[in-house]
Amino acid sequence: MAIIEVDQLMKEFKVAKRETGFLGAMKSLVKREFYTKHAVKDVSFTVDKGEMVGYIGPNGAGKSTTIKMLTGILVPSAGTVKVNGIVPYENRQANAKNIGVVFGQRTQLWWDLPTIESFELLKEIYQVSHSRYKENMDTFTEILGLDEFINTPVRQLSLGQRMRADIAASLLHDPPILFLDEPTIGLDVVAKERMRTFIKEINKERDITVILTTHDMEDIEQLCKRMVLIDHGQKVYDGEMAVVKNRFGKIRTLVVDLEEHSKPLTLEKAEVFKVEAGKYWIRFNREDISASGVITQITQTHNIKDLTVEEPEIESIISRIYQEGFDGVEQPIPVKSRS
Repeated sequence: MAIIEVDQLMKEFKVAKRETGFLGAMKSLVKREFYTKHAVKDVSFTVDKGEMVGYIGPNGAGKSTTIKMLTGILVPSAGTVKVNGIVPYENRQANAKNIGVVFGQRTQLWWDLPTIESFELLKEIYQVSHSRYKENMDTFTEILGLDEFINTPVRQLSLGQRMRADIAASLLHDPPILFLDEPTIGLDVVAKERMRTFIKEINKERDITVILTTHDMEDIEQLCKRMVLIDHGQKVYDGEMAVVKNRFGKIRTLVVDLEEHSKPLTLEKAEVFKVEAGKYWIRFNREDISASGVITQITQTHNIKDLTVEEPEIESIISRIYQEGFDGVEQPIPVKSRS
């Protein structure tokens, strides 16, 4: 069952033309000319209840504009959008009760108040019952370690602590939908892993629908089976992460540790591109030869002490999509509904 429905969504902005020089500036004062910028153009997708979807693209692609229309902050220029049956910009208050929002570089907490007081204010704003508030706070405190800083003013929190507090605040009123915009930005490795674990748990245990925008491809790879890729305001891909990896991640790396004093490797349909202390890094295209085929060649002339096959990083795959597009490649496989 679709909980988010976006159909032919469009957002246009009128931007004033800037002319150079003194005469150009004076002309602009008398008669200003504008051009239309298409921030989002004919974007359509649906998200089922309980899905976790990565919504990604380069800077200026239209990600944030889309999220702002889904949250009711912006009104679409054309097209339709429904979030849990509500048109966001027509009923912002009802929509706000349906969603939780975390913006990585902004906070919904009160800057000079102790963190716990921000939570208590949000409890009253969203009219959360005392019993439910206590239950949620106990859960979030245990998983996110809020007790470390619960009485500290928000302005004194580290970035990692503030992000933990923000995601807890966004879920106090039990929204069925969570929008996460760069939730791990600026966090260290430990804090990132803690945040990802929490997102996985609330998605699994509470069946919360999550739309995640991020530049950290590891977030997408660890959290989302499906991704929607947007570029220049238009949808480029909507489908399973595995399909993208299979299509654009054809190059594999085999790392083999050979016995000492082994003679140099000579391989067909594979290339040794790095050698270090008896360890060989071998690059091959999985469409030309399998990993087992490369290993068979090596074992005919060498003794292998250890080996690993490295998968291509999703970040490099996305970079290739931006550079090459989907031209000449079969159309993406649509994600099947889970209803």
